[in-house]
Amino acid sequence: MRTHWRRRVQLTAAALTVFALGLAGAPASAQARAQASSTVRINEVESSGGSPGDWVELVNIGSAAADVSGWVVKDDDDDHSYKVAKKTSIAAGGFLALDVDPSFGLGGDDSVRLFQSDGSTLVDSYSWTDHADTTYGRCPDGTGAFTTTSAPTKGAANACGTTGGGGGGGGTQPVHGPWPGDAAVTVADGSNVFGENLSGLSFESPGVLWAVDNGPGKLYRLVPNGATWRPDPAGGWSSGKALHYAGGSGDPDAEGVVVTPDGMFVSTERDNHNDGKSLPEILRFDASSTASSLNATATWNLTSDLPSLPANSGPEAISWVPDSFLTAHGFRDEHTGAAYNPAGYPGHGTGLYFTGVEANGTIYAYALDLTGGGFTRIATISSGFPAVMDLEFEPATGHLWAACDDTCEGRTSTLDIGAQDQFTPTAVYDRPTGMADYNNEGFAIAPQSACTAGKKPVLWSDDANDDDHALRAGTLPCTAAAASATRTG
Repeated sequence: MRTHWRRRVQLTAAALTVFALGLAGAPASAQARAQASSTVRINEVESSGGSPGDWVELVNIGSAAADVSGWVVKDDDDDHSYKVAKKTSIAAGGFLALDVDPSFGLGGDDSVRLFQSDGSTLVDSYSWTDHADTTYGRCPDGTGAFTTTSAPTKGAANACGTTGGGGGGGGTQPVHGPWPGDAAVTVADGSNVFGENLSGLSFESPGVLWAVDNGPGKLYRLVPNGATWRPDPAGGWSSGKALHYAGGSGDPDAEGVVVTPDGMFVSTERDNHNDGKSLPEILRFDASSTASSLNATATWNLTSDLPSLPANSGPEAISWVPDSFLTAHGFRDEHTGAAYNPAGYPGHGTGLYFTGVEANGTIYAYALDLTGGGFTRIATISSGFPAVMDLEFEPATGHLWAACDDTCEGRTSTLDIGAQDQFTPTAVYDRPTGMADYNNEGFAIAPQSACTAGKKPVLWSDDANDDDHALRAGTLPCTAAAASATRTG
């Protein structure tokens, strides 16, 4: 437990303050602030023994994303404050975990207060007189009274024990259960074939798997080798191919990869030649090239659209969802406020690109202009995790899978388009019991055509190359039904 020596200011008991503002004729920015103030709440508080330190979690109980850029969190001392980064929003029903250490530490007799960006307009507050054994959290999420949770759930729905409770003000809460495939996991590569830094994975077919290495940036084409996978010995792929920015410069920190009908796309966090500076980008490469190294053929720099990010905690994951699926399921476009219409984004190809950010666990969906390098954000989605390490769309079930590494003890979640016409978490799964808590940064599900005896392969990539192996294989049922396995709060 931490000890905090500082002045205390006694506050009244926990209060929930919602401002009823007259919006008729108000400027758009004022409307946005008022809307966010009416839907964003303090949801969970860790005051002792957190990771990496004390943290405060916010939740958005509204039906639209809430902009919290520049908002301020304080404890019971006005001199102690934490400012939310610019361009930060919370998806509808989503969570945002704020690591307030080292700005200030929370004591055993303390308070958390949330203010708008002016630092004086109070949105919400909570006070306590002793550290919780776990954390203090609202049950149900966002609307209930604070209580001691049964376990910390940073960036996800609160663990309310038997009290239940649904995220987003009384909706559904993801079920937390065991891995739905086999408990056993097998090594899927040779000893020290890849070494450290293997990251994102993407199946092109049952017999071709793509992988990226984040340092130095490299793309691998993998093919089966008996029961394991190896770099393709043909076509110059035996050692992988180095990746560079357009023109042949730099060393992209390649973290995620997805192969689509529109090409090969890689999500990157920074240039390894300038590794102290964030450079969140999506790059396209021509994987059919016979060159020994590959230069990006197109670049989408997301810096202007994303919150300020640590250099090595940006777009870790990338996946692609076809327009045909999104329109068939009424996917909502937050940019227009209406159902997503692909015709509104000429030149964007045949689907949307979903990238997951390591620093905040948020998934951002983009229409990428494949002809000019522009982009439009279509959706902001909470993964239910404090960090996203890989994303995988499974066409057979309609699940968008989000994978977390040892930050979340190797858990994965499924997200499905639900009542709000947006992807929301529907289930959270523990890692297979036969797999240790590895630093898995890649996750890929084989196509449905790979099914045998009702099961299909799943692969994980371990960035740390534990026990001299970077790839491990498991299974999933070919007809998983996680989307319907939800609990009503």
